[in-house]
Amino acid sequence: MEFNQLESFISVVKNNSFSLAAKELYTTQPTVSNNIKNLEKELNTTLLDRTSKIITLTDSGKLFYKYAVELINIRDKAKFSISEHDCRVEGEIEICASSIPEEYILPYIIKDFLKIYPKVSFSITHKNSKDVIDNILGGKLNYGIVGAKYYSESLEYIDFYEDELIFCAPYNKYPSVKNEYLDINTLLSEKFILRKTGSGTRRLIEQRLSEKGIDIDSLNIISFIDSNEMIKKMIELGLGVSFISKIAVKNEIDLKLVKAFRIEDLNLKRSFYFVHNKNRTLSPLVEAFKDFLTDWKY
Repeated sequence: MEFNQLESFISVVKNNSFSLAAKELYTTQPTVSNNIKNLEKELNTTLLDRTSKIITLTDSGKLFYKYAVELINIRDKAKFSISEHDCRVEGEIEICASSIPEEYILPYIIKDFLKIYPKVSFSITHKNSKDVIDNILGGKLNYGIVGAKYYSESLEYIDFYEDELIFCAPYNKYPSVKNEYLDINTLLSEKFILRKTGSGTRRLIEQRLSEKGIDIDSLNIISFIDSNEMIKKMIELGLGVSFISKIAVKNEIDLKLVKAFRIEDLNLKRSFYFVHNKNRTLSPLVEAFKDFLTDWKY
């Protein structure tokens, strides 16, 4: 059993594709196929079901996958320990993150982390919070960064940043309001631009409004949009209002492009989390990143 065989198997499962696995591993598709065939031959079992267009794990494949990940992580841990001893820690950290932390927080985290480990590189992929969690539970990811909790006994959440959603309107709205608070009934008369289902922002809004007896479907929603930047631009142009992360809209508030309010008796504070499958061992480099996040301050 060779490490390149294990890496090929893990990459095919993660990407659900032989060609994408080959691209990720900087090799050819026939090489990936041969690696997995040789692995199956040595184990005397079939790991992947190739009978349909969608590649799926067999029962044996599901059982072996966690051991394959563990073996690669043990190898990486040994390499990391030697590198750390020789003061030359390097490697790539692949992070799948939801929108707000990806766009507005991770750059600062990476900057500070690289002061300690300057030879480390990062590969960042965007998914909404629900998709990150589903990918971790499905075995395609071991960890990620999200803005909402979805309960599972397999998951451990480590909060590293406190955020708050604020009500954002065009700058010329509500000129007579002297404080930063609006009555919650104000929401029922506005045109809303919201994130799509699956985002942590959308989930928090739904939960907190429901606690106040307001169904999100009772709002006048004119658009569902993935991009925070597009939502901010639409607000600036007077097309509607939205709830946006405070850190994401700071510049627009300072430049007086949008106006921010809080809603009376509506708690929209939340945390961002590093989440991982606690039944799988993280690579030592990712473990170092997790430990760094625990003590990191914005």
